[in-house]
Amino acid sequence: MTHRQDYIKKMELKKKAKLDAGLLSEKHPDVVDMVMLVTYYHKGENPILLKRTINYFPTSHAYFNLDCMIKGCENGFFDLTKTVRAQIKGKKKVVKGTISCGRKECSLTPKDDAISYEINIKYSRAKKK
Repeated sequence: MTHRQDYIKKMELKKKAKLDAGLLSEKHPDVVDMVMLVTYYHKGENPILLKRTINYFPTSHAYFNLDCMIKGCENGFFDLTKTVRAQIKGKKKVVKGTISCGRKECSLTPKDDAISYEINIKYSRAKKK
């Protein structure tokens, strides 16, 4: 029963964090569309754990924390908020990189719990006067 209560509490906190982040259209009105291609890596014979495509629209929450998918890494996450903000500020269309789990207490090594990402953003065109 406590596992279920912990899960419900975790989901409520995540929902609150998304609401607190606001909408993409409010935070970054010039962003029309954003696609995040993410590959999760783990230690093993086949290092690719999972590939995801995450679509963000103006009505999406401006929440860019991805859960760690590695078994044994509870409450781990990958925070791409600063990366996305810098990309939007610089009006860059594509940004690629890698990042390790953001959980300080994570017992796994950085190579065991990492993601590679590619973020593609489409901006609205400036209106001509």
